[in-house]
Amino acid sequence: MAFVEFRDVCKIYQMGEVEVAAVSGMSFDIEQGEFVVVVGPSGAGKTTLLNMLGGMDNATSGTIMLDGREVSAFNEKELTFYRRYDIGFVFQFYNLVQNLTAKENVELASQICTDPLDAATVLEQVGLGHRMDNFPAQLSGGEQQRVAIARALAKNPKLLLCDEPTGALDYNTGKAILRLLQQTCYDTGKTVVLITHNQAFTAIADRVIHVREGRADSVVLNEHPASAETLEW
Repeated sequence: MAFVEFRDVCKIYQMGEVEVAAVSGMSFDIEQGEFVVVVGPSGAGKTTLLNMLGGMDNATSGTIMLDGREVSAFNEKELTFYRRYDIGFVFQFYNLVQNLTAKENVELASQICTDPLDAATVLEQVGLGHRMDNFPAQLSGGEQQRVAIARALAKNPKLLLCDEPTGALDYNTGKAILRLLQQTCYDTGKTVVLITHNQAFTAIADRVIHVREGRADSVVLNEHPASAETLEW
C-alpha cells in the first residue's frame, strides 16, 4: 500500500442548477518521503486535489488514503483532527499573525499538536535563528515564507502540502524556498507535495503528477531529481 492513494476520486461542485466537475476520476499513488510536484494549467484541478488531500474539502466519490487511513470516509470531527495533527500547510500568502514574532507564530501552530517540534530549533533549520524576535512586518517576503514553512514543520506532520509557495516571491527568493523545501524533504523524511503551474519545477521532483481537466494525465518517476540550486525558469 502506498503512503498516499487516490482511487477514482471525483469532486463535483453545484453552481446553481449546473454541476461542475473540478476533479473527474483522479487516481495516483505517492510513496513516503517523496518530494512530489503536481503540475498543470489553471483550472486543471490541482488546488481541489490539495484541498481534498489536506482534509479541507470532501470528495464527492472515490477513495483517498493516507498512511493506511481512509481520509475520504472521515466525519467532520475526524477531519479537524486530521488537519491539526497530520497535515502541514504552506500557501502562496504567508498568513502570519502580524502582532506575534516569528517564534511566537511558529509556537502558535505547535500548541495544537500532540508531538510538536521546538519552535526555535525549526527556525534555526530554516535559516531564521537570528530573526526569531522580529515581527512579520520586519521580515522580507522570503523570510515570512520561511516562517510559514517553519510553522508547518513544527507541527511534525505526516504530510507537507505546499500550494504555489513561490507565487508571491521574486526569482531568487523563490529558488531559495524551493531549495529549502527539497532539503527539508531529504533531511527529515517528510513527504512533501508541491502544487504549481510552473513546468520547470518538475525537474527537482521524485514524482511528477501531471494534472489536466480534473484527471492525473500522467505520473512520472524521476530517477535523478535535479537540485533546486540548478533550477532555471
